[in-house]
Order: sequence, then C-alpha cells, then structure tokens
Amino acid sequence: MMSWKSGVLVVAIFVAPVAASGRQVASGQEASAARSKEGKKLFGTAEALRLARVSSPRISPDGSRVAYLVSDNVMDKEKDAAWKSVTQLWMVPAAGEASAARQFTRGEKSVSNVEWSPDGKLLAFTMDAGDEKDAKPQVWFMYADGGEPWQVTKHKSGVRGFQFSPDGKTLLLTAAVSPSEEEEKRSKQKDDAVVVDHEFKMAQLWTWSVATNEEKQLTKGDVTVSDAHWSPDGARVTFTANPTPRLDDISLQTAWVLDVASGNQRKLVETTNPTQSARWSPDGRSIAYLGSAGPVLYQVNLFVVDASGGTPRKLSNSFELNAGEPVWSRDGKAVYFSADDHEALRIFAVDVAAATVRALTDEKAVVNLSEISANGKTAVGTWGDATHPEDVFRSDLNFASLEHITNQNAWLSDYALGSSEVVRWKSSKDGIEIDGIVTKPVDFDGTHKVPFLLNPHGGPTGASLLSFSPTEQIMAANGYLVLQPNFRGSTGRGEKFESANQNDWGNGDFKDDMSGVQAMVDKGWADPDRLGAFGWSYGGYMTMWIDTQTDRFKAISPGAGLPDLYSMYSQTDIHRYLTVFFNMKSPWDNYQEYWDHSPMKFIGNVKTPTMILHGQADTRVPIPQAEEFYRALYERHVPVEYVTYPRENHGFVEPRHIRDRWQRYLVFFGKYLNNPPVTEPKAVVDRLSKDLP
Repeated sequence: MMSWKSGVLVVAIFVAPVAASGRQVASGQEASAARSKEGKKLFGTAEALRLARVSSPRISPDGSRVAYLVSDNVMDKEKDAAWKSVTQLWMVPAAGEASAARQFTRGEKSVSNVEWSPDGKLLAFTMDAGDEKDAKPQVWFMYADGGEPWQVTKHKSGVRGFQFSPDGKTLLLTAAVSPSEEEEKRSKQKDDAVVVDHEFKMAQLWTWSVATNEEKQLTKGDVTVSDAHWSPDGARVTFTANPTPRLDDISLQTAWVLDVASGNQRKLVETTNPTQSARWSPDGRSIAYLGSAGPVLYQVNLFVVDASGGTPRKLSNSFELNAGEPVWSRDGKAVYFSADDHEALRIFAVDVAAATVRALTDEKAVVNLSEISANGKTAVGTWGDATHPEDVFRSDLNFASLEHITNQNAWLSDYALGSSEVVRWKSSKDGIEIDGIVTKPVDFDGTHKVPFLLNPHGGPTGASLLSFSPTEQIMAANGYLVLQPNFRGSTGRGEKFESANQNDWGNGDFKDDMSGVQAMVDKGWADPDRLGAFGWSYGGYMTMWIDTQTDRFKAISPGAGLPDLYSMYSQTDIHRYLTVFFNMKSPWDNYQEYWDHSPMKFIGNVKTPTMILHGQADTRVPIPQAEEFYRALYERHVPVEYVTYPRENHGFVEPRHIRDRWQRYLVFFGKYLNNPPVTEPKAVVDRLSKDLP
C-alpha cells in the first residue's frame, strides 16, 4: 500500500550484457521450451529476471553523451550466493545508435545519484564505501572517458544526495549528522534501545570542498531536508524540509531558500500548504515549484515565484491533473513536466508568461522527462510501453518524435508478448465511466473464452499505466487475460475522481472492479467459470474485500493486504494517510467507519480458495494484518495457503522471492482455473503444487 501521488508497485529487474569477473548474470537457461503459434519463445519467470530497468538519464554539459543507470541480477558462482540486484552506470552517445551503449562501472556495489561535473570532465555518483558491515554511501568520481572511480567524500554517516556547485569546486551534500562518540560506543555495546518517535536521524545540508575535502554544515534544527539545488550563481540553495523522516510526515513538506554565505533561511512562499520541488530558472530570477491545498488527494499544481520572494503565480490554472517535477527551458520561457493522464505518462509544457498548459506527447506509453541540454535543444528521459521496458530517449523540444538511444532488452524481440489496450465500462454504482488496461494472452484471437485474472493496483492513490509489467506478461504467456482497473480513487483523472473513494473503500471501487469483470465476460473474452483475482497492497485490500463479498471467483490471492483497518491504523507507518479517507479521524474516534470498510467484518462469508502472500518485515502493512485473515480462514476450514517472505518489506527486493511469488501465482491459479503453467520448470511446479490448499 500506499503512496503519495505514486504509481503502482512494479518489479522489473534487468540484466546487463557484461558482468564482473566471477559473477553470473541472470539468464533464461531454466526457461521452458514452450512457444507461441508463430514459433516465438514464451515469457516466463526466468525471462522476467533478465529484464533491464533503465533510469536516471543525465545529459553531458556539451550535449554529446548521456549517462544513465541500469540494474541486473547477479550471483557469485564461486560462493553460490543469493541472487541480488546491482545497479551500474552506463553511457551512450546522445545522437548515436543503441549498440554504442557501454557499461562504465562494475563490481558488487550499486551506484546511484549520477551527475556530471559542470565542465563535463567527470562523472559523479554515490556508492557504498568501507567494510560491508559498516559501509556507507559516499560520493565517488570517475573520468568521463572511463577508468577506475575514486572515493571523494568521507562523511561519517554517509551521503544521501549531492549536487555540484556551478563552478564545480564544491559539492552540496544531503547527509545525516554523524553520531557522537557516546552514541557509537553504545551502539557497539548493543545498548541500543529505541524510543519511538524520538531520536530521529535528521538529514541536513553540508558543503564539501573538492580540493580540500573540508566540509561545512549549512542547516541545523528540528527538520530533515532533501532535494537541494544550487542557484545558477552558486550564492543560494533551495531545499525541501519535513518535520521528521517518517513517511507519515512526507506530505508536510515545505520548500525553503538558503543564503550560503550568511546562512539565512526563509520559506520559499508564505503558506501552510505543502510546497516542494523548487527549481531555479536559468537566469536565477525565478523559482518554479509544486504546491497543493493539502495532502494526498488534493491536486498538485505548478507555481512560479520571484527568487527574492513575493506572491507566487499559479501556472497550471486550466490543468486538472497533477503536475510533475518542473524542468525549465533554457530561455526561461517555458516549464516542462511529466504527469499521469489516465493510463499514460505524458509530457506537458507551460508558457510562463501566459500560464497556459499544452500536451506535447500523445503516445500510449510512459514518457518521463529528465533533463534538457545546456544549449536548450535536446531533451532526454525514459520511454516505454506495455511491450517495451523503459529505455532512454532523446528528442527536440517539440517532442514530435521520440528517438530511443538505448535498447537494454533487445533479446525480448525473440519472445511473444501479450498485447495491452485501454478498455472502458460503466460502473454499476453510479454509471460513471471507468477505464483500465487489459492484457491479452499470447495467441489470443477473441474467438474463445480464456481464464481471467482481475489485478487491482496499489495506493489507492496510484494507477495502472501502459508500462511494461513482467507480472502481466508472465500471465499472458500462460494463457491468462488480465484486467487492471483504474477504479475511483486512482490518479490521472483529476482531483474529483481521485477523492471519490473517501469514506467509500470497498463500495464504489469494488463495484467499479466487478463491473469491469462483467464487461470482459460480456465481450466474450473472459471465461465466467474461470475467474481469479490477485493484488498487492491496496490491491491486497481489494482482493480481501472481494473474497468477503462474492463467491464469483474460483481463486483469490491477496498480497500485503489490510483486512482490519482499526488495527492497521496503529501498525502502519502512514497513519495520517489513512485518516484522509476516513473523515480525518483516527479509528477510536471513528470506529464504525473503519470497521464497516474492513474485510474482517465479513470474514464469515469467505468460501473461495485463497492464497495469502506477505513480507515478514513489512512496515507499510505489517504482517499481523495477514495473520488475522489467515487465522480466520484456517479455523473456518476455508481452503487457504499462507506464504511469508523473510527480510522482505512492502516491496520485494530479493530476486528469488520475487520469482517465487510469480511462480506461486501460476501454480495456484493453474489449479483452480484449470490452466497449468507452461513456462515454468516441471520440478518447480510439482514442488509448489504440494503446498496448495
């Protein structure tokens, strides 16, 4: 569950073509020999572990090259260690062929936060330094033409983020205050009792001299800071402050401006509303930022204010969607951003003088803008769709033609993939139009009914987008039709729709989902006798709710679900988020509302075979939520399987666990929907089948 204006949980792990010595890159060697009618390979869980995840493109100051990050699963064959995901730095010519991309870093440690030095001679990034037990992320440099990186910073508590000053001589660091000698002594002695809601590790701002390694603390106080940016002249810094590092306080963010020489600080604008993502105009005279009238459900708008202060001006007046991170044009006349629009992520531009917004991309895809080159002519970002994982693109500022300059998953051309399209239907609750994404099974021709899976997204303030989903493609390869409904409460349709599920969990959204199921049956696509449902987080809640409300499905698998909203409130790390949906009240002041929307209230209705999945270390939806649902079904003799995953939090990170979850879906639904898996090794299917209820 649940994110602040975020998308759904997507697990996409990739493999680079080059691995460090002694390490094996994930491959499809375990894949089945199953093929499509046209003879192409089918996409199974082994292939899903090969998927490349591309992110963070950064264009060089001269515009000639783009640095970016990719992640892959690797294993030390000599030690037979567990698979893990490692992120490395890659480079590609900005105007070159994808085949020219080269891997720049290697080894067991992941890199992040990639930046170019202002003169383009260096690349900088964060990477762990020190012994494995005490390793902390530090800033490293390497030459832009390649070679071995070297460690630059030695901040005792590690570095969370950084940025070069405009002259390249100073790094602006975001980092926690180092522990005192007494605190370190107590930690070594395991005298480490934790007082809840006290002793937070607040992040502060520091400068670090590249020449002398001298550091200086810029901010102090009872706030934690992030998202720091130099002004073009290097005299000031913008940053965002939150009261604590708790996720529950993320919506209480405030943008600030700091004078580096004097240390004086002021709010960017005088308001009690959340403000964030402050970005300097190229001439340093203006600052664009994001703001909203309140947390979570309120529209995120784009504003601009004079850098010296004053009254802000709203730029997104006629825009109904949530604005994304501002990116200035080099002439300062426009601000660009990416935003969810139904099932797509699109790029928009705002004319600063006229305060008018226009859409620049219309692809049925996910297009995310990262940067604009120093000469103002080239934009870079990532672009993917339902059958193409995201890759780096380049474009001019008209965005009429996006050109992929990387192709990290070229091997996918050998595989048959399920096609996806947007579908729409009327909700049985009130007739409102609902839309979603349907992914069709490989070789589907629409002439016969097939097994069907409903897959509600997490959030609920999220949305299913037309991005590459390994989960949906695995299901498509195994013959399933999958519907991902963007029910009321989803992002991408404006504030009114996003807030339409307040005090209504399990009612309107449930009817939106079930109406979508019926629409797929009415099309003659979904076999009404072979219906299943699975979901994670709020999708786990929704599938638990479905489990208690209808026996129409043959099998249901809730993951990281929350069946008891009263106990969930105290267990989760996002209490304030929950109150937004329940009259801004805690459950002890609003008991009936929380209980009426809890699946546990209706647990006596459950008859459907159920498979519950949950991470043992989940802090968002702690594992007692799953324990409640499982125990009730077990003692009531409902067919139930309950699988927990050690060390996993709300979003899984260990590749073996990620794969196990996919395979259990296939085996579980394969039994109850009479659709045995075709992409997985027989030994695995036989082993997992023994656990089925």
